[in-house]
Amino acid sequence: MDFHMQYLSFFVIQTDGEESAASSGKRFKHYQTLDSDTYEDSEIQRFLDDEFKRIVKRKVERNPNTAGAPTKIGRFMVEPGYELGSNQNYNLFQRLREADSKERFIGIADELVRIYMDTSSVRGGAFIIALSKLNTYFDEPFLFLLKCDFEPKIARISDERNLISQVEMAISARSIKSIQYPHMPEEGMLEHWELKIHQASHARYFEDFLKYVSYEKPLPEVMGEQVVEMVQQYIADKWQEDESSERREEENALEVWAASDKRDLQEWWPQEQVEVAAAALVEQKPDLPFTFKLDGVTIKALLADFGPSIHIARHNGRYVVVIEGDAFQFEKGMSPVELLQPQELSDILPIIGSRKPLETEYGHTEQSFDNPVEPTGGDDEVPW
Repeated sequence: MDFHMQYLSFFVIQTDGEESAASSGKRFKHYQTLDSDTYEDSEIQRFLDDEFKRIVKRKVERNPNTAGAPTKIGRFMVEPGYELGSNQNYNLFQRLREADSKERFIGIADELVRIYMDTSSVRGGAFIIALSKLNTYFDEPFLFLLKCDFEPKIARISDERNLISQVEMAISARSIKSIQYPHMPEEGMLEHWELKIHQASHARYFEDFLKYVSYEKPLPEVMGEQVVEMVQQYIADKWQEDESSERREEENALEVWAASDKRDLQEWWPQEQVEVAAAALVEQKPDLPFTFKLDGVTIKALLADFGPSIHIARHNGRYVVVIEGDAFQFEKGMSPVELLQPQELSDILPIIGSRKPLETEYGHTEQSFDNPVEPTGGDDEVPW
């Protein structure tokens, strides 16, 4: 990627406990602003050039698998009927992108850092605001905001007498938090309503800073809402105009189920109806994850596997999960199970439901058999 830097402002944020902190608690200082010529000859170019490429190339899901995903797409919020220009965060970004002089850029960058300093949990470090064109695709510039926290207990090799010396205010590219505007969903395409935010730490500094930016819901939440809508539609079709107490009971049961973090198998729908609903979700997201626990055993798969290779059934009063496939693969944690000669499923079915839980002296639950199956194999049997 061919980046051409227009302006880069370098600020340092200090808080109590770093250097000789003042009673104000936190403060910042503008160190330098570089233009295209001075940037090319600077040490910071070698520090950041690869980072700009990583930021632009970093993959991001519009609906991430978890709410804590480090990289997200943010969208400027506006009231219905209003345009982008009514969003305060967008206006500040756009003023930086349109800065026509170094002095103008410094003034707006200073304003942006002051706003950032008002956010909660601000930590000391370097704050970098850069305006750079990606000549490969566009004539308009990208705006990059980068925050590098100070690295604690950094030392460098000094000389033969002192061996090491402490490095004050050390920063590392390893944990840089970044904002890229505008978002480039595909090479050669810009989305001016969106930005890309990356912050690997638990502290959501940038989300706190951008008060007028919203983020897409995580994928499980989006799919969960669609499942609830399916059940609501099912209840509406089933009862139509009937407002009986039975309908209200079903609706109440749906609300309780949807609001629960840990849910049991509801046993509302037959297999065919579940497969149709699952197929509708898989069509939108083929790699949609599917995770559940049966007692203490966790199963992680794809929703697309339900039906073709994952089956849930009842047998002898117990839940059974059957996973079918062509071959096993074991990785870490070698066990004797890898040496097994599998029995036929018909031989296993009589065992299911024959176990009774027993409490051990340590409080753990063990299983016993009413009709244990005698081992086969004679004297050649493996001792364990």
